[in-house]
Amino acid sequence: MSKKHRKITHKDDVHKELKKKHFRVSIFGSARIKPDDGTYKLVFNLAEKIGNAGYDVITGGGPGLMEAANAGHEAGNNGSTHNADSIGLTIELPWEAGANDYLDEKEHFQKFSERLDHFMALSNVVVVAPGGIGTCLELFYTWQLTQVKHICPISIIVVGDMWEQLMKWIDDYPLKAGLISPGDTNNIFCAKDEDKAFKIIEKMHKLYEELGDKACVNTKMYRLDI
Repeated sequence: MSKKHRKITHKDDVHKELKKKHFRVSIFGSARIKPDDGTYKLVFNLAEKIGNAGYDVITGGGPGLMEAANAGHEAGNNGSTHNADSIGLTIELPWEAGANDYLDEKEHFQKFSERLDHFMALSNVVVVAPGGIGTCLELFYTWQLTQVKHICPISIIVVGDMWEQLMKWIDDYPLKAGLISPGDTNNIFCAKDEDKAFKIIEKMHKLYEELGDKACVNTKMYRLDI
């Protein structure tokens, strides 16, 4: 069952959302993957666990793995006593049919740069599922901002076989050549399935709770003009 969209506006609800002390997981992934694909089911199952735990989920709000994440989160949230938010940050593209039907809140963007800034400000953990150029951009953008300490050293969890060869290439070329430092990969975690990915998320949430007001929060480090 779909939910009514409660649209976030730049001057009001986004600002309120940024002030909420919610633990949020962003999930990036392809818009092209269909519901009968195993990766779709993996992302759905992971997001269901996230919703059941009471954590917010943030996606690009579109079809494919974004829909899988928002739909899975709704299924998990409906079965829990929590009231976690399912947030979609949609983008203007000529080939996508708009937002999926599983969002509590959404904001539409004309530019990828502004949209990525909002993802970064809202995220406590990032999950990167298989995807194309846009997903790779989201992975490296998050990674770069953690490297240069423009945002907190949040965990970046890559799921799916396609990332194994990329991580091997990182080790074999830029790392060996001294183009990046060994510590630059400390916040990257590979997860074979949703169970391993969720265990990492739980560890990050536990640390977030333990640190309380001392926890590093991206909304403090990465201010937006809203």
